[in-house]
Amino acid sequence: MSKTPARPTPATSPDRAPRAAERIRASARELFYREGIRAVGVDEIVNRAGVTKPSLYRAFPSKDDLAAAYMSDYDREFWPKFEKPEGKSYTDARAQVLAYIRELSRRAAGDGYRGCGLSNAAVEYPGHTHPARLVAEAHKKALRQRLRELAAAMGAHDPRKLGDGLMLLIEGIYVTGQQSAGGPAQSAVSVAEMLIDASVDSKRRK
Repeated sequence: MSKTPARPTPATSPDRAPRAAERIRASARELFYREGIRAVGVDEIVNRAGVTKPSLYRAFPSKDDLAAAYMSDYDREFWPKFEKPEGKSYTDARAQVLAYIRELSRRAAGDGYRGCGLSNAAVEYPGHTHPARLVAEAHKKALRQRLRELAAAMGAHDPRKLGDGLMLLIEGIYVTGQQSAGGPAQSAVSVAEMLIDASVDSKRRK
């Protein structure tokens, strides 16, 4: 007589692990962003996620791997915000950059703003070997290159310098936005306009 196949138990259910991994990832993101990666322990993450330590280590071999996954998620979510600020597409490079800086300045004035998680990770891990640091470095290199491309599209005399200047401004918003809601980040759009206008021939600005 054939036996009826047993229903999967919670421990063996094929969709349990992905759900646990997603909860771990979401909880780690919230905690890492708010408190910093080093300050958050594995116990705090699993308690927040409502899972066990073995569940965490099945999904992520170590806390460092979880931190790198957090950085990768952050990087992936950054680019749509940068390329389509306010959810809009821009054919004009100057308008796109200014729209992103405007939106970033608004976010920097909000409660709970902790700057850029990628920048924060680079500060937390000054060495160049930590998995989270490596993701952060790759992101910053890509952003620097993209800003130089946009500067070239604006017709800058020296796209490298304008791109770097815009990146310095953006990184400044990340940091000063954490200091006070009414800080210098609120002047960022005007400063960006001055940088761009000083770098682009007046005929190209018309």
